[in-house]
Amino acid sequence: ALEARIGKNGVTDQKREGDSKTPLGSFALRQLYYRPDRLFKPQTPLPTIALRPDDLWCDDPDHPLYNRPVSAPFTASHEKMWREDRCYDLCIVLDYNLVQPHPQKGSAIFFHLTTDDHRPGPTEGCVAISLNDMLMILPTLHLGTVMTISTAD
Repeated sequence: ALEARIGKNGVTDQKREGDSKTPLGSFALRQLYYRPDRLFKPQTPLPTIALRPDDLWCDDPDHPLYNRPVSAPFTASHEKMWREDRCYDLCIVLDYNLVQPHPQKGSAIFFHLTTDDHRPGPTEGCVAISLNDMLMILPTLHLGTVMTISTAD
């Protein structure tokens, strides 16, 4: 079993933009982004995209590109994909609220890296694991692999 981090406010089946909760459910893995200045292209069957410094993700519920990748310059609210904290050095997009996104239902729900393998903290609503664990499982992940997020029984 791998240790994972979730949203700092737990999990929910009523996800809202900015609630810092990880959505409950089953979500297909869509594609992997990686930082080519920090890592070699990982070995994985997932579609893989090299990040660029101008890569962003729109998190503005009122924008037509809500919960979509966008590029700088971009004036609406967004998240930077090219981060200093290494969280998105490897970042897999989860199929959450992607097809016809519903405003306020949450955006940028990713499976990414913890910031610090010694004392990793919670996420803003994503799922995060260590770099070593991610590198170990990447070769087994493919388009359509499903991550299920549930409460413990």
